[in-house]
Amino acid sequence: MPNIPVPVLEAVCAETFERVGCSREEALRVARSLIGANLAGHDSHGVIRVPRYVDWVKSGDIVPNQTIAMLVDTPALAVIDGRYGFGQTVAPQAVRIGVAKAQAAGLAAVSLRDAGHIGRVGEWAEMAAAEGLVSIHFVNASGSILVAPFGGAERRLSTAPFCVGIPREKAEAVILDFATSIVAEGKVMVASQGGKTLPAGALIGPDGELSTDPAQLYGPLVEGGPRDSTKGRGAIRAFGEHKGSGLAFMCEILGGSLTGTKATHVGRKKFANGMFSIYVDPKRIDPEHVFDADVGRYIAYFKSAKPVKGVKEVLVPGEPERAMRAERMKNGAPLSDETWGAICGAAKRVGASAPKV
Repeated sequence: MPNIPVPVLEAVCAETFERVGCSREEALRVARSLIGANLAGHDSHGVIRVPRYVDWVKSGDIVPNQTIAMLVDTPALAVIDGRYGFGQTVAPQAVRIGVAKAQAAGLAAVSLRDAGHIGRVGEWAEMAAAEGLVSIHFVNASGSILVAPFGGAERRLSTAPFCVGIPREKAEAVILDFATSIVAEGKVMVASQGGKTLPAGALIGPDGELSTDPAQLYGPLVEGGPRDSTKGRGAIRAFGEHKGSGLAFMCEILGGSLTGTKATHVGRKKFANGMFSIYVDPKRIDPEHVFDADVGRYIAYFKSAKPVKGVKEVLVPGEPERAMRAERMKNGAPLSDETWGAICGAAKRVGASAPKV
């Protein structure tokens, strides 16, 4: 399993996206966003997605160099059509609109519909936190039917991410970002390509038996071959039994139905992310300036809990990602041989260079 230096990854990924029609600016933005997910330890949303993004551009599911369309624009509300642009292009446009409205009014909601894959949602919460804003994000992936609801053995949900970002005045932001499934689909892809194995019971077969075999999701696995979730008969399980399944349901309703992307369903021709985001300015809601000090106090109290055996310290959301980012910036991003080979293969197919590492 090679560790790929960040500059090498950026060069290969950016050139690949340029070759399929992205401007240089967009190609770099998408490449850096994917690499940022790897650096944070979220390999499922990282460069393993490059071959799939290339396929989506070729099929028309993603449109390079797209700009958003504003459908509703009030002082505290925006409804935005992503027009199937790269999520890494249209999502930050939506976030900037939400930030500006929240800074002006104290509170804002932004509904983003029909975006290409928006990557690691925590990136957009970090963007809002850098502007001093709390943000909450409900996301669905319409057309991506991967997850079984609690009590079910058939797919009815997308991985339906949920994210909250808390800004700090003189400290790192607190970012909670997770799929409402036990694992994101990308983690099943990583496991299928020789990466980290899945946790026990992450998948469920059509017979209701629990599994860790990625073939449940993709069907028979071929080394170096594509991973097509429509070929498998099993499903990913929702996390937290009925609670996680219920939160996933609400992400489908808010991120899908409310945005106009629509909750995931059979027959949708194009993949799309929908994201419903709420932005709050703490300075406007907290005139006595209690918020940041109390967040700091509570973090210290939270982390003072005695760790269980085998755990070094209790961590708050965002701390594992920061530690991983520092380590991988220094040593490179570890990719399985199959994942690196798939990235290089996608690069070569579109005429980009793929250096040996």
